[in-house]
Amino acid sequence: MKVIPYQIRQWLSTLHSDHKRIARGAAWIALFVLIGKLAGAAKEMAVAYRYGVSGIVDAYQLAFTIVIWLPSTLISVISMVLIPTLVRLRQQDPADRDLFLKEMHGTTLLVGCLFILVSIFLGPQAVTYLASTLSSSTQQMAQHLILGMAPVALLSLIIGVCAARLQAREKQVNTLLESVPAAAILSFVLLWPAGSDVAPLLWGFLLGHALQAVWLAYLARQADGQSIKPRWSWHSPHWPEVYQAVGITAIGQYILSFITPIDQYFAAQLGDHAIATLSYAYRIITLLLGLGSMAIARATLPVLSGIAASGNLYRARSVALKWSGLMLFVGTVVTVISWLAAPWIVHLLFERGAFTAENTTTVATVLRWGLVQVPFSFASWVLVQLLASCGYYWIISLIATTNLLMKLLMNVLLTPILGVSGIALAFGITSIIGLLLFFIASYFMPKLGNPTGRPKDISNRS
Repeated sequence: MKVIPYQIRQWLSTLHSDHKRIARGAAWIALFVLIGKLAGAAKEMAVAYRYGVSGIVDAYQLAFTIVIWLPSTLISVISMVLIPTLVRLRQQDPADRDLFLKEMHGTTLLVGCLFILVSIFLGPQAVTYLASTLSSSTQQMAQHLILGMAPVALLSLIIGVCAARLQAREKQVNTLLESVPAAAILSFVLLWPAGSDVAPLLWGFLLGHALQAVWLAYLARQADGQSIKPRWSWHSPHWPEVYQAVGITAIGQYILSFITPIDQYFAAQLGDHAIATLSYAYRIITLLLGLGSMAIARATLPVLSGIAASGNLYRARSVALKWSGLMLFVGTVVTVISWLAAPWIVHLLFERGAFTAENTTTVATVLRWGLVQVPFSFASWVLVQLLASCGYYWIISLIATTNLLMKLLMNVLLTPILGVSGIALAFGITSIIGLLLFFIASYFMPKLGNPTGRPKDISNRS
């Protein structure tokens, strides 16, 4: 019986340090994601108990999507661009790093304030367009929520920059702190006096993000020792590279980000409660994706960025492809188990109070179709980090554009046949196509040239 543990130890001892760092980081991130998603699940249980699939949930989800859409997409861009940049800056003059970060925080404040104004002035009009088939009371509620939730557009960007600073140092506590807004909403929903008031959702959302931003700013300064005092200038020599990378990546990410409002538009055409039904199913899928794709993506990006910074693209590709294959297998196992347990999961999480057994059946059906995307998303995110760490942002943007077109086409074809389930299944088909494209791009990546002007050594093909 002692032979097997010894063999396992021997095998582990032969693994390259890059694999060990990824595994260690992924384990911590998965643990933090689990804690955060449990807080999120508890929040969803409380929301389901108090509001069910009422118009309040529809209004909240619409307002949330509109306010978060611009900043959340930019945050995904910041992660892919800023983390590799900060990893490279670790080897340079501290004064150079300090100047870049001060200017980055100044830019963040300017852009965040702009996003607040966009939410306030254009958000209500977006509700009218996206939810024209919903009741007038739901539309008005969503419009009022947008005005109250607008400051989160700025807070989200601050959170994203501070989280990137921590991840560049392979510190993963930012993942744990993502549970703070959910915990705040949960507290307000439980402690607020009984009734159908939307106020606990609003105040929990606002204060949760404010607390998360302050906490992350403190931890980021402790981790890298850099000042967070903003500076409104752009004198750092690293801005040209960042501008180019952000511009290319942002195009693809903002194109891809249209998937969420597009899905809500198609759901809204199906009548009241369809958006809420889709939202509850996606909450569970997001939990699974967080435990898998988020964990592996955040663990691989700083490691792959370090390998790419040394110029060995073949080594980076080899590490990424191995982890992508492993995550495809893990995601398949997760999908099969979750498919079988879907009704039980929905019942356990949501069926109480205003959330009925009939709602459980409907949400579980949508959940099962949505699970198709899980294994392919797990595998794709590793390859996305590979391309980002090596500077091939234009490939990511091109595939993102293709995915949006495929998602729109699948929604048009499947929604009339399967209803809300068709919207969820369309995501799965899009994920399959996306993985295939990312694999092709990753395979040929070392032969495509050096997109960022970094030194590259292609002689070592280990």
